[in-house]
Amino acid sequence: MGTNRRTFLKQSLASSSLLISAGVLESCAKPVAEEKPSEKFKPLILSTWNHGMPANDRAWEVLNATGNLVDAVEEGVKVTELDLENLSVGLQGLPDREGIATLDASIMAGDGRCGSVAFVRQIKHPISLARKVMDLTPHVMLAGEGARQFAIAQGFPLEPEVLSPKAAELYKEWKVKSEYKPVINIENHDTIGMIALGPDGKLAGSCTTSGLAYKMHGRVGDSPIIGAGLYVDDEVGAATATGLGESIIRICGSFLIVELMRQGRSPQEACEEAVRRLIAKNSANIKDIQAGFLAINKDGEYGAFAVHPGFNFARHQQGGKDLIDSKSSFTKNG
Repeated sequence: MGTNRRTFLKQSLASSSLLISAGVLESCAKPVAEEKPSEKFKPLILSTWNHGMPANDRAWEVLNATGNLVDAVEEGVKVTELDLENLSVGLQGLPDREGIATLDASIMAGDGRCGSVAFVRQIKHPISLARKVMDLTPHVMLAGEGARQFAIAQGFPLEPEVLSPKAAELYKEWKVKSEYKPVINIENHDTIGMIALGPDGKLAGSCTTSGLAYKMHGRVGDSPIIGAGLYVDDEVGAATATGLGESIIRICGSFLIVELMRQGRSPQEACEEAVRRLIAKNSANIKDIQAGFLAINKDGEYGAFAVHPGFNFARHQQGGKDLIDSKSSFTKNG
């Protein structure tokens, strides 16, 4: 190799080294600005019905204190499980035909982890038992006596199997005729379902209920069924349901809404489509059926829709909190 060629290569390599070094130094001097999760995702908590307001208060408090969204949706609905004025959630809820309060609950994280309990007795916080199923077992659902045995093994105290005064009075009145006909928008199937978006863009949800008043002993509604009463997917969004569980189970309501959002529907459009399908599957007696859906997507957009007027939901966000009336397929005059 000639002298001129060697000199040229040395000079070229030296120049390249200087350019590379300068680029590295410039890169170090000007660090890339990373977008913080809190700047992209604004926390939002939604839950069904007016009892969602105090539940959301607690969930918001827990989220701000711990940053743990699953803890937040669990602790939030525990408030409703203890509300003695609520006859549709918790042990104080209206009983089945045998005069026994049986409870259903589910919880789900956006990564697919989930747990639920169904037809469980004497447990004050079925949502916390569902959380234990999710965190400590290879299963998704435990039911009946098996759920109660698991609760005992986990240190849950068994509560006395006595109806609350209000539930006992109403049950006594019901027994006079023992007629079974659900009344829409009355607290006999008004689950609390909660869905939430965290500052990191993750999603979670919870759902708990004492089920349909004066149901057959052993009846299980939509609330503990993943995909019916609750479904959450970090890639898309979350949905929860309230109302007559059988009608919601028939269309896998919450899963349907999340999948519609995956296909490009807005949360509002997805909720409305779910109600249309529910009506189509229950057209013969739809005047006696109330069901409502609540959804949120990964961008923080939300929607709600019901069969009949009367469904409302609680919304908590950084700017404040409010109770919103949902639109419905039928009107008060229709």
